[in-house]
Amino acid sequence: MAATLWDVVIVGAGPAGLSAALVLGRACRKVLLCDRGTPRNWASKRMHGFLTRDGIEPRQFRELSHRELARYPQVRFRSARVAGAELLPDATFRVTFANAATVRTRKLLLATGLFDRLPPLQGIEKFFGTSVFQCPYCHGWENRDRPVAVYGQGQRGFEMARALTAWTRDVVLCTNDGPELSPRAKRELQRNSIQLRTEPVARLDGSAGKLQRIVFRDGSAIERSALFFDTPSTEQSDLARSIGCQFSENGGVKCGTHSATSVPGVFVAGNIIRDVQLAIVAAAEGTRAAFGINRALTREDFARKATGEKRVEHAFPK
Repeated sequence: MAATLWDVVIVGAGPAGLSAALVLGRACRKVLLCDRGTPRNWASKRMHGFLTRDGIEPRQFRELSHRELARYPQVRFRSARVAGAELLPDATFRVTFANAATVRTRKLLLATGLFDRLPPLQGIEKFFGTSVFQCPYCHGWENRDRPVAVYGQGQRGFEMARALTAWTRDVVLCTNDGPELSPRAKRELQRNSIQLRTEPVARLDGSAGKLQRIVFRDGSAIERSALFFDTPSTEQSDLARSIGCQFSENGGVKCGTHSATSVPGVFVAGNIIRDVQLAIVAAAEGTRAAFGINRALTREDFARKATGEKRVEHAFPK
C-alpha cells in the first residue's frame, strides 16, 4: 500500500465513512478506508431509523457494508489508527499510522466520529445500550409510554426532558445537584408534568441490563425503566484540529459546499460536523462528501489534461 498514491484516504469506517467508500468505489476511485474499531454505538444492541435496516445489529450492519464494498477492487480496508496527516508541497497528503507506516493520498476524508461521555453515575456501565441511552430518536420508540428519567444539567437537561415528551408523558429530570434551572424553565417543566429531582444520585439499580430504579443519596428512590442522558461528547481524533480545519460555534468541523473543510483537499462527514447525529444522516453526509471529492478529482484531472494546469479544486467559502 505504501507505494500507492490513493485518490482518497477515509479515516473512520462508521456509516459516514462506509457510505463515502461505496460512492467513491463506484466512481472508480482508489480508496483506502481506515478504522481503529471504536464505533460510537459500541454498546448499542440495535440501530434504528435507518430505512431498510431498522433494528439491525450494528455489527451486522458493518459486516453487510464491508461485503458490499468488497465488490469494488479499488476500495481497500486497513484496520489501523491514523495518528497524523500533513499537507505536502505537491498538494497531496502524507497519512501516518500509529505504527509509523505512511501512505500518500490526493484527498482526505475525516469521518472519525465522537465518543459519548457517560454520566458519573454508579452502575451506569451495566445498563448502557440496554436501558440507558443517549439518543431518543434511536431508542425512544422502544420506551414509549413508559416511565423514563433524563440525566442532564442546565439547558442540556431541560432540552432532553422536553424532547422525551414526544414519546412519553412520564418523565423525571435528574440534575444531580447541577446548576439550578431558571424559574421559567422550572415552570415549563411543571406545566408539562415533568418532575424535577435535583438531589445527588447515589446509584442506578436493576438486573440483567434492565434499569429498575434510581437511588438518591438521601435514600429516596424512583422507579424508572430507562434513562436518557445528555452530556458533552468528545472527538475520537484530533486530526481535524492538527491539520488546521476551522470549527463552527457548535464545536463541529466547519464545512462548505459538498463537505469541504477550510483546508484544501480535506473533507468531513458524520458526527464531527455536530449536526443531526443519526446514522442515516451520517451516511448521507458521507455520500455528499464523496460527491464533492469525486467532483474535485475529476475537475483537477480534466484541467491538467486540457491545459497542463495543476490546481486544487475546493469548494470552501472564502
